[in-house]
Amino acid sequence: MKAYLLSLGAGLLVGIVYSLIGVRSPAPPVIALIGLAGILLGEQLLPIAHWLTAPSPPIASTEHDA
Repeated sequence: MKAYLLSLGAGLLVGIVYSLIGVRSPAPPVIALIGLAGILLGEQLLPIAHWLTAPSPPIASTEHDA
């Protein structure tokens, strides 16, 4: 949770500085958000692919030899 708050605080600080010096953000907001979504999805592709292709452990039998 701390990392999220730090990230939000850094973004707010950069936004305030941009506003004070009269600079617009480098990308239109919608494009920037779509790019961030792509980054987040891309980060998850390899772990998901690894999980999907990993061999599953054998299923233990519930029957007992008597």
